[in-house]
Amino acid sequence: MISVLILTLNEEVVLPRCLDSVKWSDDIVVFDSFSSDRTIEIAKSRNARVFQKKFEGYASQRNAALAVEFKNPWVLMVDADEQVPENLRQEACSAVESASEDMALFRMRRKDFFMGRWIKHSSGYPTWFGRLLRAGRVRVDREINEEYHATGEAGFLRAHLHHYPFTKGIQFWVERHNRYSSMEATALSTETRRPIAYSDLLAKDPAIRRKAGKQILYRLPLRPVLVPAYLFLFRGGFLDGPPGIYFSLLRAVYEYMIALKMKEIERRRLGLPL
Repeated sequence: MISVLILTLNEEVVLPRCLDSVKWSDDIVVFDSFSSDRTIEIAKSRNARVFQKKFEGYASQRNAALAVEFKNPWVLMVDADEQVPENLRQEACSAVESASEDMALFRMRRKDFFMGRWIKHSSGYPTWFGRLLRAGRVRVDREINEEYHATGEAGFLRAHLHHYPFTKGIQFWVERHNRYSSMEATALSTETRRPIAYSDLLAKDPAIRRKAGKQILYRLPLRPVLVPAYLFLFRGGFLDGPPGIYFSLLRAVYEYMIALKMKEIERRRLGLPL
């Protein structure tokens, strides 16, 4: 009833547990960006169908993956460092079984784990992700922190994906977020020159509200300091213990990289020295 789609690039460390968590599906598709490790071998050993395409951006890669012919009308999109717990499987199956023809997308939240603990407060929980979708009815925009646009209605699931972003180590997280910050800075440099749609702050769709909030947030001075302080103090990140402290500091570094790279892009645009 539900196909599973996993995008990969050198995911041999995390892919086995991800695949084990979705073995209930009769159609697992691994869409790979030409991995050089054992990713493909692991995928095939667990009877996944494998497709490969050169990576050109997150949104374009997901759209290409969604163009695959799936065995089932509904697709659950999972990242390789995520796992699907049993309660999410049950709720997802029940949701699609009773979904009307107008329903095209279900959004869900995820739990981020660091040092063996769910960092509920310091991670900025809850953020809603559109991951369970009707094949052929959803497109993905924006190359970083992608946006999912459905032709039809969107619903919400109560259960969570489980996310383990540090399984490959701190160094990998930092290297990946260095790339992310470059992509985010490029996108925001264009987006923050547009007028703020304040009415979107009251939108029913949480993705629209989040986008509008970011348009305000990324115009604030001292944002690299304000964001981790907000997560740690006002969202209760201190309740997450040492992992909350460490993660808040990592977020500060990430926000600082975005801010500096946005300034660099603006100076280049104006022809100013770097």
